[in-house]
This record gives sequence, structure tokens and C-alpha cells, in this order.
Amino acid sequence: MPSSRELAFDILAEIVSHNKFADDLLRAAPSIDDIALTNELVFGILRRQSEIDFLIAHYAGRPVKLDREVRIVLQIGIYQLRMLDRIPPHAAVSTSVDLAKRARKRSAASLVNAVLRKVNRDPVDFPDEAVALNVPDWLLRRWRQNHGAEVAARIARHAMSKPKGYSRNGRQMDIGAQQIVPALDAASGHLTLDLCAAPGNKTLQLAEHTDRIVACDRTRKRLEQVPLEYKVQLDAAQPLPFGPVFDRILVDAPCSGTGTLARNPEIKWRLTEAEIAAHAERQLQILRSALDALKPGGRLVYATCSLEPEENEQVVSHFAHRVQSTTHRLPGRDEGDGFFHAVLA
Repeated sequence: MPSSRELAFDILAEIVSHNKFADDLLRAAPSIDDIALTNELVFGILRRQSEIDFLIAHYAGRPVKLDREVRIVLQIGIYQLRMLDRIPPHAAVSTSVDLAKRARKRSAASLVNAVLRKVNRDPVDFPDEAVALNVPDWLLRRWRQNHGAEVAARIARHAMSKPKGYSRNGRQMDIGAQQIVPALDAASGHLTLDLCAAPGNKTLQLAEHTDRIVACDRTRKRLEQVPLEYKVQLDAAQPLPFGPVFDRILVDAPCSGTGTLARNPEIKWRLTEAEIAAHAERQLQILRSALDALKPGGRLVYATCSLEPEENEQVVSHFAHRVQSTTHRLPGRDEGDGFFHAVLA
């Protein structure tokens, strides 16, 4: 059975190597005595990665080229020494040295020991605001351009914090996400299409208003997460196998997820600007297909958990004559994660 630090190391290594999500890996992790410490280390390091990587060079006295495993060991050590109060310094150092040896990096054990013994809690001057706010420079620059410097900093700070826990129907569901389904104004008797339904949180919320729901998603595995009888596997970006028969349609579109960085901090380190453009192209195709299935006089809600205008306003602008309203929720300004939704008719 791995220790809490060993499990944190394994999960962080898996995230770096295979682009996995921390939340998925932690749910599948073995039961251990101090899983809370594992959670704190994994999410804390991901939320403050650029700051911690700067501190590695700072305490080493120079920029250092490190193997992936050694960098993760130092991240775990520095996080305990600077950001946690309950870990004695000698324990943080010795367990980190042990982690280096366990990772078959015995030759780096002396470097790990030397760097971590220099770590203290004195203030440090970071080279720029992007490092201090733990966000890639290109993403911070976008937020400043789109929302202004003050709001951009609030968004970044929120992404460094532990999100509050919200639930609905026995599932975790952010308070911002819970505001989307009401905009659909679904009622008993409305034939409703949930086009990108997995994992099914909003589907369950829809079921509070109508029992005539068809849930769709791209793969069988994703559809299995949706607790509903009527399910169809399909690619929503392709023409749909339905005529214009639906009274209500929810398009909770796949997106970059930049509104959920406190909850999914690994996104900010792997996302690229090119991916935002690719998301927008697919989102437009999905929305176009969905509108073809909407009954005259019906109502459609297009939603993302992205903060990027390419995925939000610019997508729905192609159907400007049908847009009735748009709503933005910004993390750090509004409670919960960041979301966008537009009502079309």
C-alpha cells in the first residue's frame, strides 16, 4: 500500500505522462490512511505549479535541468515546506529523499536533500505576475485583454484556491453549473434533448422538470455515466438523426474548461491557444446541428464552462437573430466556477 506522498507522486507522474485528470485518478486510487494529504499535495501543486517550479530554481541557486521524477519530488517537498503547516520540516525533507530513491533516482537524492534544506517561508520576488498568479503568460494576457487586468487577476487567484463543494441530486455539481438548466425553462410535457449529456449532472437536473428526455453523447463509455433510460450514442457535430421535434434542447458543449481551473488545475498547463480555436470550430458545428432539431417556437440553451469569447459570444454570433440573452459567470467575481450560456429560439 503506498503512502500518501507516494500516491501523490504516482498521480502527478501519470498526469504529466498521459494527460490524465487528477480527479479521475484520485477516485480510482487505493484506499489509504491519509488520502486527504494526497489530495492536498496533488491539487495544491497543480494549482501553484509555476510558483513552485520557480522556487526550485530559487533554492537551487540557479536554473536546473531536472528529470520529470526529480522535479515532482521537489514539488512535493517544497509544497509541504512552504504551503502546509502540519508537516514537520525534517519529515518533508526525509520523505522527499525517500521518494527520489523509490523513483530510481538515487543519484539525485543528495540534490533533493540540499535544495529542500534551504527552503523557508521568507517572501520571494517572483519574476512576473504570471508566475506569482500561477497561470501561463499567454492565458493571463488573454484574460487581461478580454476582462481587464483586475478581473484577470481575480480569475487567476480563484484558480489557485480550493473550490467550495456543491451538490445536487447526490452528485457534485458547481453552483454556477446549476444555473444553466433553469434558463431552458423546461416543463412537464416538453420533449427535451440533452445533446452532450455525460456525465449526466444536468440531465438529472432536467429530470426535475420533465420526464421526456433524450440524452446523447459521443461514446458508449460516456453515456454509461448518464442515469437515464433513453440514450443515443452519436457525434453531435454531425447531422442529427432527428427532425425538428424537440421543444427544448440543452447544448452543454465540450470546451477548453478555463472556467473550472480551481477544480481542474491541470488544464491551464496543457491547454494551447490552437486548441481554443479547434473547440470553437466544433462547438459551431454542434450548435448548427442542434438548431436543426429544434421545433419552431422551441428554446435552446448553449453553454460552456469556458471564459474564452471564441467559444462563447463568437459561436452564438453566427445565429445572432436567434439569440435572446447571454449570461457570463466569472470565477473570482461570481460564486463558483466560470460559465457562459446563451438562450436561442
